[in-house]
Amino acid sequence: MSEISRFLGIVIHMYFREHSPPHFHAEYGQYEITVEIKTGVVEGALPQKSAQCSA
Repeated sequence: MSEISRFLGIVIHMYFREHSPPHFHAEYGQYEITVEIKTGVVEGALPQKSAQCSA
């Protein structure tokens, strides 16, 4: 597993030799998504950002 990026608490890991198809994982706390590079298919979920608006 190779970490390729870390931003806003999200860690991106690239996988290309472990098993097919090539993909990456994005982790945020206990949440995780997997994205297939060729197709863009996303599995899993990350939390929605909570935004407070003031009027």
